[in-house]
Amino acid sequence: MYLADDYLLKTLTKRLAGKLPGPLAHEPLRARPIGQVIPRFEHKTPPKPGSVLILLCPQTDSFIFPLIKRPDYSGLHSGQVSLPGGKAEAGETPTETALREAHEEIGVNPDAVTILGKLSDFFVVPSNFMVTPVVGYTTSPPVFRPDHHEVVRILLGKLSDIIDDSAIKSKEILVANRYTMLAPHFEIDGEIVWGATAMMLNEFRLVLRDVL
Repeated sequence: MYLADDYLLKTLTKRLAGKLPGPLAHEPLRARPIGQVIPRFEHKTPPKPGSVLILLCPQTDSFIFPLIKRPDYSGLHSGQVSLPGGKAEAGETPTETALREAHEEIGVNPDAVTILGKLSDFFVVPSNFMVTPVVGYTTSPPVFRPDHHEVVRILLGKLSDIIDDSAIKSKEILVANRYTMLAPHFEIDGEIVWGATAMMLNEFRLVLRDVL
Protein backbone atom coordinates (compact mmCIF):
# COMPACT_ATOMS: atom_id res chain seq x y z
CA MET A 1 0.00 0.00 0.00
CA TYR A 2 0.95 3.63 -0.43
CA LEU A 3 1.93 5.50 2.74
CA ALA A 4 -1.10 7.73 2.21
CA ASP A 5 -3.32 4.63 2.20
CA ASP A 6 -1.75 3.39 5.44
CA TYR A 7 -2.34 6.78 7.09
CA LEU A 8 -5.98 6.82 5.93
CA LEU A 9 -6.64 3.35 7.33
CA LYS A 10 -5.09 4.24 10.69
CA THR A 11 -7.01 7.49 11.02
CA LEU A 12 -10.23 5.83 9.83
CA THR A 13 -9.83 3.11 12.49
CA LYS A 14 -9.45 5.79 15.16
CA ARG A 15 -12.45 7.74 13.85
CA LEU A 16 -14.70 4.65 13.79
CA ALA A 17 -13.90 4.08 17.47
CA GLY A 18 -15.24 7.55 18.34
CA LYS A 19 -18.71 9.04 18.37
CA LEU A 20 -20.58 8.29 15.14
CA PRO A 21 -23.13 10.55 13.42
CA GLY A 22 -25.80 7.81 13.27
CA PRO A 23 -29.29 9.20 12.51
CA LEU A 24 -27.86 12.63 11.67
CA ALA A 25 -26.25 10.92 8.67
CA HIS A 26 -29.10 8.52 7.92
CA GLU A 27 -32.07 10.87 7.78
CA PRO A 28 -30.97 13.15 4.89
CA LEU A 29 -30.84 10.05 2.64
CA ARG A 30 -34.20 8.60 3.69
CA ALA A 31 -36.61 8.11 0.77
CA ARG A 32 -40.01 9.76 1.22
CA PRO A 33 -43.30 8.43 -0.19
CA ILE A 34 -45.18 10.73 -2.53
CA GLY A 35 -48.55 10.25 -4.17
CA GLN A 36 -51.63 8.41 -2.93
CA VAL A 37 -50.19 4.97 -2.10
CA ILE A 38 -48.02 4.99 1.02
CA PRO A 39 -46.20 1.87 2.28
CA ARG A 40 -47.00 0.86 5.86
CA PHE A 41 -45.01 -1.64 7.89
CA GLU A 42 -46.05 -3.26 11.16
CA HIS A 43 -43.81 -5.82 12.82
CA LYS A 44 -44.92 -8.06 15.67
CA THR A 45 -41.48 -9.56 16.30
CA PRO A 46 -38.15 -7.97 17.29
CA PRO A 47 -35.78 -7.00 14.47
CA LYS A 48 -33.63 -9.80 13.10
CA PRO A 49 -29.85 -9.19 13.41
CA GLY A 50 -27.77 -8.84 10.27
CA SER A 51 -24.59 -7.27 8.97
CA VAL A 52 -23.15 -5.78 5.80
CA LEU A 53 -19.54 -5.25 4.80
CA ILE A 54 -18.01 -2.03 3.49
CA LEU A 55 -14.79 -3.44 2.06
CA LEU A 56 -12.05 -1.04 0.98
CA CYS A 57 -9.89 -2.56 -1.74
CA PRO A 58 -6.74 -0.82 -3.07
CA GLN A 59 -6.73 0.43 -6.64
CA THR A 60 -3.88 2.61 -7.93
CA ASP A 61 -3.73 5.49 -5.43
CA SER A 62 -7.19 5.12 -3.88
CA PHE A 63 -9.75 2.51 -2.82
CA ILE A 64 -12.80 0.89 -4.36
CA PHE A 65 -15.58 -0.92 -2.51
CA PRO A 66 -17.94 -3.62 -3.84
CA LEU A 67 -21.72 -3.51 -3.87
CA ILE A 68 -24.11 -6.05 -5.31
CA LYS A 69 -27.25 -5.80 -7.42
CA ARG A 70 -29.96 -8.18 -6.29
CA PRO A 71 -32.04 -10.19 -8.78
CA ASP A 72 -35.63 -9.26 -9.56
CA TYR A 73 -38.24 -10.97 -7.41
CA SER A 74 -41.68 -10.22 -5.95
CA GLY A 75 -40.52 -8.13 -2.99
CA LEU A 76 -39.67 -4.61 -1.86
CA HIS A 77 -35.92 -5.04 -2.41
CA SER A 78 -36.24 -6.50 -5.91
CA GLY A 79 -33.40 -5.43 -8.20
CA GLN A 80 -31.92 -3.06 -5.63
CA VAL A 81 -28.26 -2.39 -4.97
CA SER A 82 -26.90 -3.26 -1.55
CA LEU A 83 -23.69 -3.90 0.32
CA PRO A 84 -22.74 -7.58 0.62
CA GLY A 85 -24.32 -8.97 3.76
CA GLY A 86 -27.32 -10.68 5.25
CA LYS A 87 -28.94 -12.35 8.24
CA ALA A 88 -26.86 -13.44 11.23
CA GLU A 89 -26.67 -17.11 12.07
CA ALA A 90 -27.02 -18.28 15.66
CA GLY A 91 -24.03 -17.30 17.81
CA GLU A 92 -22.36 -15.08 15.21
CA THR A 93 -20.90 -11.68 15.94
CA PRO A 94 -21.70 -8.87 13.47
CA THR A 95 -18.19 -9.14 12.03
CA GLU A 96 -18.50 -12.90 11.52
CA THR A 97 -21.82 -12.41 9.75
CA ALA A 98 -20.46 -9.73 7.45
CA LEU A 99 -17.40 -11.79 6.50
CA ARG A 100 -19.38 -14.99 5.95
CA GLU A 101 -21.97 -13.25 3.78
CA ALA A 102 -19.31 -11.45 1.72
CA HIS A 103 -17.59 -14.78 1.15
CA GLU A 104 -20.86 -16.46 0.09
CA GLU A 105 -22.10 -13.60 -2.11
CA ILE A 106 -18.96 -12.26 -3.79
CA GLY A 107 -16.21 -14.76 -2.94
CA VAL A 108 -14.10 -12.60 -0.62
CA ASN A 109 -11.76 -14.67 1.57
CA PRO A 110 -12.47 -13.72 5.21
CA ASP A 111 -8.81 -14.31 6.10
CA ALA A 112 -7.81 -11.55 3.66
CA VAL A 113 -9.94 -8.89 5.39
CA THR A 114 -8.68 -6.67 8.21
CA ILE A 115 -11.49 -5.08 10.22
CA LEU A 116 -11.27 -1.33 10.88
CA GLY A 117 -14.46 -0.90 12.91
CA LYS A 118 -18.22 -0.56 12.67
CA LEU A 119 -20.76 2.11 11.85
CA SER A 120 -24.01 2.70 13.75
CA ASP A 121 -26.60 -0.07 13.80
CA PHE A 122 -29.35 0.64 11.30
CA PHE A 123 -32.98 -0.49 11.41
CA VAL A 124 -34.24 -1.53 7.96
CA VAL A 125 -37.97 -0.99 8.40
CA PRO A 126 -39.42 -2.92 5.41
CA SER A 127 -37.60 -6.17 6.21
CA ASN A 128 -37.43 -5.76 10.03
CA PHE A 129 -33.65 -6.13 10.25
CA MET A 130 -31.22 -4.41 12.60
CA VAL A 131 -28.09 -4.18 10.46
CA THR A 132 -24.54 -3.55 11.62
CA PRO A 133 -22.28 -2.08 8.90
CA VAL A 134 -18.76 -3.48 9.32
CA VAL A 135 -15.82 -1.68 7.72
CA GLY A 136 -12.72 -3.56 6.56
CA TYR A 137 -9.99 -3.55 3.96
CA THR A 138 -7.80 -5.86 1.92
CA THR A 139 -4.15 -5.20 1.07
CA SER A 140 -4.58 -6.43 -2.50
CA PRO A 141 -7.52 -6.38 -4.92
CA PRO A 142 -9.62 -9.53 -4.38
CA VAL A 143 -10.92 -11.65 -7.23
CA PHE A 144 -14.67 -11.36 -6.89
CA ARG A 145 -16.79 -14.45 -7.57
CA PRO A 146 -20.51 -13.62 -7.46
CA ASP A 147 -23.12 -16.11 -6.30
CA HIS A 148 -25.37 -16.05 -9.35
CA HIS A 149 -28.42 -17.02 -7.31
CA GLU A 150 -28.13 -13.88 -5.16
CA VAL A 151 -26.10 -11.45 -7.26
CA VAL A 152 -26.89 -10.12 -10.74
CA ARG A 153 -23.71 -8.07 -10.89
CA ILE A 154 -20.99 -6.65 -8.68
CA LEU A 155 -20.59 -2.88 -8.68
CA LEU A 156 -17.26 -1.24 -7.90
CA GLY A 157 -17.73 2.01 -6.07
CA LYS A 158 -15.06 4.70 -5.80
CA LEU A 159 -14.65 6.93 -2.78
CA SER A 160 -15.28 9.92 -5.04
CA ASP A 161 -18.74 8.46 -5.79
CA ILE A 162 -19.80 9.28 -2.23
CA ILE A 163 -17.33 11.91 -0.98
CA ASP A 164 -17.86 14.77 -3.42
CA ASP A 165 -20.31 17.54 -2.51
CA SER A 166 -22.27 16.75 -5.67
CA ALA A 167 -22.47 13.01 -4.90
CA ILE A 168 -25.98 13.11 -3.41
CA LYS A 169 -28.74 13.35 -6.00
CA SER A 170 -32.51 12.87 -5.84
CA LYS A 171 -35.21 11.52 -8.13
CA GLU A 172 -38.62 9.86 -8.11
CA ILE A 173 -38.57 6.07 -8.28
CA LEU A 174 -41.25 3.39 -8.38
CA VAL A 175 -40.83 0.65 -5.76
CA ALA A 176 -42.38 -2.82 -6.14
CA ASN A 177 -44.40 -1.45 -9.09
CA ARG A 178 -46.62 0.27 -6.54
CA TYR A 179 -45.01 2.96 -4.38
CA THR A 180 -43.66 6.24 -5.75
CA MET A 181 -40.79 7.55 -3.63
CA LEU A 182 -38.63 10.64 -3.74
CA ALA A 183 -35.26 9.00 -3.24
CA PRO A 184 -32.01 10.74 -2.35
CA HIS A 185 -29.28 8.53 -3.77
CA PHE A 186 -25.73 8.01 -4.94
CA GLU A 187 -24.91 6.99 -8.51
CA ILE A 188 -22.32 4.21 -8.43
CA ASP A 189 -21.04 2.22 -11.40
CA GLY A 190 -24.11 3.11 -13.47
CA GLU A 191 -26.69 2.22 -10.80
CA ILE A 192 -28.86 4.22 -8.40
CA VAL A 193 -28.01 3.40 -4.78
CA TRP A 194 -30.81 4.49 -2.47
CA GLY A 195 -32.69 3.46 0.66
CA ALA A 196 -30.95 1.72 3.55
CA THR A 197 -27.72 1.26 1.60
CA ALA A 198 -27.50 4.96 0.76
CA MET A 199 -28.27 5.89 4.36
CA MET A 200 -25.48 3.67 5.70
CA LEU A 201 -23.09 4.91 3.01
CA ASN A 202 -23.86 8.49 3.98
CA GLU A 203 -22.69 7.78 7.52
CA PHE A 204 -19.52 6.26 6.05
CA ARG A 205 -19.23 9.36 3.85
CA LEU A 206 -19.36 11.72 6.82
CA VAL A 207 -16.84 9.62 8.74
CA LEU A 208 -14.49 9.64 5.72
CA ARG A 209 -14.83 13.39 5.32
CA ASP A 210 -13.58 13.77 8.90
CA VAL A 211 -10.32 12.00 8.07
CA LEU A 212 -9.61 12.94 4.45
